[in-house]
Amino acid sequence: MQLATARQFQTELSLPFPLIQGNAERTPFPDRSFDYAISEYGAAIWCDPYAWIPEAARILRPGGRLAFLGNSYLCSICTPLDEDAPVDERLHRDHFGLHRFDWPEDQSTEFHIPHGEWIRLLRSNRFEIEDLVELQAPDDSTTAFKWVTLAWARRWPNEEVWKARKR
Repeated sequence: MQLATARQFQTELSLPFPLIQGNAERTPFPDRSFDYAISEYGAAIWCDPYAWIPEAARILRPGGRLAFLGNSYLCSICTPLDEDAPVDERLHRDHFGLHRFDWPEDQSTEFHIPHGEWIRLLRSNRFEIEDLVELQAPDDSTTAFKWVTLAWARRWPNEEVWKARKR
């Protein structure tokens, strides 16, 4: 769906450039090919961070920037094990060892790690962290999502954005 949206914008704005669908854990690009890499969800939650972060480091030039958006750490540990239940105020998962979420109902897998793990992983792959933005739902916002209520997202971050620069 994201590629279809990107193609639509390319046409509307007359901005042609290659769009490639692939696996962020193993890209076909040569070392140091890019100045900027971004994941809006995508690799940020669907790929193993211990695989895609080293790959992002490999394809970014020195000084290149990485930005990624995904579910917040707090949202991840406050998500009940029952897929149909919304995020609540309880801790449902252990902090230590947090990594892979297998959702049997829709047969999907997500990856979430604690902030300390993100810091160590990014630094060990030659990234300097520039910012961590924990997003709060504005007072005038609405949602169609059933798994995070507006009341919850106004008190705690549902999403977070990491920004880093490769040394």
